[in-house]
Amino acid sequence: MKKLSYLDYYILIPYLVLTSVGILMVYSASSFIALKSFDNAQYYFIRQAVFAGVGLFLCFFVYMLRLEILKYKAFVISAISIIVIMLLSLLAVGKEINGAKGWLDLGPLGRIQPAEFAKVVVIWYFAYIFSRRQQRFVQDLRETVNAFLAPLLLFVVGIVFPIILQPDIGGAIIILAIGVVMVLTSGISYKFGFGLGIVGSAVIFGVIELIRKFGTSLPFIEDYQYDRFLAFWDPFAVSESTGLQLVNSYYALNRGGLFGVGIGESVQKTGYLPEPYTDFIMSILGEELGLVGVLAVVLLFGFLILRIYLIGIKTKDSFGSLLCIGIATMLLIQSTINLGGVLGLMPITGVTFPFISYGGSSILILSASMGVALNVSATSKRRELRAKSTQSNSKK
Repeated sequence: MKKLSYLDYYILIPYLVLTSVGILMVYSASSFIALKSFDNAQYYFIRQAVFAGVGLFLCFFVYMLRLEILKYKAFVISAISIIVIMLLSLLAVGKEINGAKGWLDLGPLGRIQPAEFAKVVVIWYFAYIFSRRQQRFVQDLRETVNAFLAPLLLFVVGIVFPIILQPDIGGAIIILAIGVVMVLTSGISYKFGFGLGIVGSAVIFGVIELIRKFGTSLPFIEDYQYDRFLAFWDPFAVSESTGLQLVNSYYALNRGGLFGVGIGESVQKTGYLPEPYTDFIMSILGEELGLVGVLAVVLLFGFLILRIYLIGIKTKDSFGSLLCIGIATMLLIQSTINLGGVLGLMPITGVTFPFISYGGSSILILSASMGVALNVSATSKRRELRAKSTQSNSKK
């Protein structure tokens, strides 16, 4: 239990505050819909609070584990096998919500979203592989290419492909982005990393231009996906259909102004803005708490991300370092995509805002991730103190 004395409060406190704000905003944003659908305004609030409580226990459990346990090959392979089975089973028995078969129904235990678990498994696997081969990556570019193109590329394709088939484009983008960032920070040749970044950027912009020019005539673009791009390019032109969410998001943010209209006083959550307690909860937060409230949440969230990145940079253990970098990247990419969609800076992809949006699978995975970051921080502190103690004793 001495490990509790190494708790990193710069991670713990933001995590607890953001989770608490999320519970409050889920209650406010979902109360109208919950009352109308379930005759219970607290339906989603209670569920989010329960998941947050379980998540806090999970965070503590992961924190108390020995970090070396996560390096065991059997655990890594088991996690990969389970997540692949879960993702493939979605194609056959997945529960469809809003056009995507992304949930597994576990009966009385509720539903889980395997794509959320896949994000952490990808981070875990990349950290495991790169920490074992880091020296060879630095010394041999051919080894770097072979290692990336063989197990890592096949692994990512195996994870991302069934997620795209759901379809969950937002989840697939997050996983790909996590993989790219972890590759670039793994110690590989900067030339290879720079080239990978250039190729990746060219592919993204090229695909967007192809969609703009050819639309649904492309084999990989469905009608509803193209409609999302139309809503992104000119939401007011399709404000009665696919642009409805973004236009009403603008109305919510505009109405909130600087200080907001007050908790519980949102108008857009009363049937005007679809998904007010999930994808567009930040719009409701902006309406009720104003620009000040949004900035407070974003700044606290940014502080948490920077803190985890800093731990990843400072720790001398490559496995722990890559875990933290992967977790911080997951938070950064997911929040950027969500805010980009809410503000009309990016196409809407159905990605939620971490800690704030409703979602049991999301809050459990995020809590476990915070436990990992806290564990890496504590392990690093303990090793530093032991090293200083050893040096002091040797001088005596």
